[in-house]
Amino acid sequence: MVASVDSVAIKLYSNGSVQNSNGVEEKLDELRRLLGKAECDLLKIVGVGAGAWGSVFAAMLQDSYGHLREKVQIRIWRRPGRSVDRATAEHLFEVINSREDVLRRLIRRCGYLKYVEARLGDRTLYADEILRDGFCLNMIETPLCPLKVVTNLQEAVWDADIVINGLPSTETHEVFEEISRYWKERITVPIIISLSKGIEAALESVPHIVTPTQMIFRATRVPMENILYLGGPNIASEIYNKEYANGRICGSEKWRKPLAKFLRQPHFIVWDNSDLVTHEVMGGLKNVYAIGAGMVAALTNESATSKSVYFAHCTSEMIFITHLLAEEPEKLAGPLLADTYVTLLKGRNAWYGQMLAKGELSLDMGDSIIGKGMIQGVSAVGAFYQLLSQSSLSVLHPEENKPVAPVELCPILKTLYKILITRELPSQAILQALRDETMNDPRDRIEIAQSHCFYRPSLLGQS
Repeated sequence: MVASVDSVAIKLYSNGSVQNSNGVEEKLDELRRLLGKAECDLLKIVGVGAGAWGSVFAAMLQDSYGHLREKVQIRIWRRPGRSVDRATAEHLFEVINSREDVLRRLIRRCGYLKYVEARLGDRTLYADEILRDGFCLNMIETPLCPLKVVTNLQEAVWDADIVINGLPSTETHEVFEEISRYWKERITVPIIISLSKGIEAALESVPHIVTPTQMIFRATRVPMENILYLGGPNIASEIYNKEYANGRICGSEKWRKPLAKFLRQPHFIVWDNSDLVTHEVMGGLKNVYAIGAGMVAALTNESATSKSVYFAHCTSEMIFITHLLAEEPEKLAGPLLADTYVTLLKGRNAWYGQMLAKGELSLDMGDSIIGKGMIQGVSAVGAFYQLLSQSSLSVLHPEENKPVAPVELCPILKTLYKILITRELPSQAILQALRDETMNDPRDRIEIAQSHCFYRPSLLGQS
């Protein structure tokens, strides 16, 4: 029996992929009903921040649901005025000409000539301009579908139903504080999904971690049940190119389950979990140790043995820290190690550590790097060190048999702090930390954590 061509809905995407669209409209209709949208009302989704993951996330939604124009509007906000330097413009031109589908699309949209002029140095391109054509400044080699870009923040968010936070943690509070001013007259409460993997430290009153979802709550007073976190072991460009991946959306049951269903795609499986803050913190923790991994790789000429020694020590420190942060840390072991593994393989934080150790980048250049975006691990090193150096959180040192701050049992974290934050040590010091004969067997550190009641709920702002 041969099926009719009309019986299967097929959609050809701008990146060349083909996907069966059966069920897509039903998923959208289901979410619209939950949000109380009338038949004639658009469901308005806006991404805030256009880094690699934020841009890919918006592009995935656009690819999946953008053809349903009468039911949903998907847009992305980024700041205007960021120029594209000539070297990047030349590289972008090479990428365009290597992809026939992209080349044809630009010619069809009468957009090709400006890239020719930019390559010749006769024109300056801007990040928001190329994003409209489907190019993220932090991910030039992965063309996306064209996106609807808004550079006015008030216009982007004032009536949005779902806001996707793609900002670094260092910018989240400031931007959402501005957003809150545009929401003063709102009747409905938006849903916010944060993609940010970074943390900040607060030392006043009781030392504790501040995560992006907590920053958003404090800035906007949107109820926490409407603020969720989505994370997982993934590389943005690979996800857009349909490499199989998974993520986990964390938060209240009211929204996480319907959103997991809405976001799920054949190549991107989304699970859900109630433990929002802990998953968010773990997303920031792996960035810390990824920088050190990059340094070790560069300094040892990619020695597999040295990298494995580092991995043993850094994972033992991460396990130690999770016992301070989580009541049931064993539940986090899989997601944390998976996220760490992919970041060490191809993440920007590991790349940053490599470039520092090779001398191709310097700390004076800051932690926002052209072509890569914000290196979240740098601020996370400072935050975790500040928190874990507080004497009020002291643990018993196994050899000295006296109370010490937890950071004293985390030599890799201490060394990274002295390299990246206080700049007391060069990158080569990370190797000395590994070769220190007095360092405990990483197994011992795990045993210490598992044999004591380490859990400190105050670190996550909980009583």
